[in-house]
Amino acid sequence: MTRVVDLTLPLASGDRGVKIEPARCLEKDGWNATTLSLYSHCGTHMDAPIHFGIGTQMIDSFAAEDFIGPAWVADVRPVEPRVLIKPEHLGDITDQFEPGDSLLICTGWSDYYGQEKYRNELPRVSLELVLWCADKKVKMLGVEQPSVADVNDIDELTAIHQILFENEIIVVEGLANLVSLSKPKVTFIALPLKIAGGDGAPARAVAIEDDD
Repeated sequence: MTRVVDLTLPLASGDRGVKIEPARCLEKDGWNATTLSLYSHCGTHMDAPIHFGIGTQMIDSFAAEDFIGPAWVADVRPVEPRVLIKPEHLGDITDQFEPGDSLLICTGWSDYYGQEKYRNELPRVSLELVLWCADKKVKMLGVEQPSVADVNDIDELTAIHQILFENEIIVVEGLANLVSLSKPKVTFIALPLKIAGGDGAPARAVAIEDDD
């Protein structure tokens, strides 16, 4: 028996970077359809290295298997606004982590989605943790915040993303429902829209929990 947990924020018109307008209606046209205008880093999304000018890899150049793999879930709650998350917050995971595993950081921050606090007071990944991820050859780093770094500090934002991308770590931001996970290790899947030449894209992310 397996359990699938959706880790994706729903996108609604009016959300930051999201505009959804009617394109066709059933009564007039015979079917319903909408026109979507989406910022490439809205909601639950994935970054490509070109997002910060690292190399030329774009979102459509990843292989599908790059977005699937085992992931450790680090519950660092309770977490204060603007706190720096460090390797010691990961607990026993640091001793069990194997190269190629992914890391999901549970902060509960998705509860603030749609509030100013969500973007402007986010806890973020420390330089020490980013270097740990590089040393451990993390495959995917997933966070609930809209960014791994302070979106209001361009120097920090650039430095953290550059280290991650230079070490071929896939960045998934804006996850939700990590608090619903009951296993310390899951199969993580995050599939971005395959946008040609994309610097990033909204993604559908799920975790699969297997019974022991």
